[in-house]
Amino acid sequence: MTDHVVRAPVAGSVWKIEAASDDVVASEQTIIILESMKMEIPVRAGAGGTVSEILVGEGEIVEEGQSLARVKVSGG
Repeated sequence: MTDHVVRAPVAGSVWKIEAASDDVVASEQTIIILESMKMEIPVRAGAGGTVSEILVGEGEIVEEGQSLARVKVSGG
């Protein structure tokens, strides 16, 4: 198993967290929604697996490229 790091595509604030540790997610599943310039930006898992860690909290300000979560990917 390997870890896939989910990163913020833009700077903004964490509007909503839609997954928790130990949730099984699909590669294109939205796990976090950022708010940037009054727009909601879905952040997808990027790889199917199990969420091992959410690294941010709702309301937190994040920078572009910042690590938001880790997903344990089986078989790769």
